[in-house]
Amino acid sequence: MTNMAIELVRAKPADVKAMYGLIRTSAEEGQMLPRALSDLYECLRDFLIARDPADGALLGCCALHIVWDDLAEVRSLTVRADQRSHGVGRTLVAQCLADARALGIPRVFALTYVPAFFHKLGFHDLDKEALPHKVWSDCLRCHKYPDCDELAVAIDLV
Repeated sequence: MTNMAIELVRAKPADVKAMYGLIRTSAEEGQMLPRALSDLYECLRDFLIARDPADGALLGCCALHIVWDDLAEVRSLTVRADQRSHGVGRTLVAQCLADARALGIPRVFALTYVPAFFHKLGFHDLDKEALPHKVWSDCLRCHKYPDCDELAVAIDLV
């Protein structure tokens, strides 16, 4: 449950630098992999951002990336450090799952360093090898490839 009201909106180009800073900080903390600024602009339409409705401050962001007709990925979930454990991440993921349901996508996965968070939302562990090769196209550009240490989780929506 959130301790404060949050506003979820689609990200706009003017939000990208703030999103990049938040993602960079979380990556430096070991919570996630970094994302290139150019990648955020290219994938902008995938992103939701959470704002404080009182002052418009960015609280967090998350993307739903469509992989195939039956599979999507929750990506780049991050929440400002002082807002963690207040329901911001849960709200962002819930909206991504609602969007996937509305699109008729039956399965959503995430690659994460924090599987316990996703387990609380109903995701289960998944062997990365079970994911289609299409998923790995982004991984080829990652500095950790082929020694990825993220864990895969998934949720079935039907």
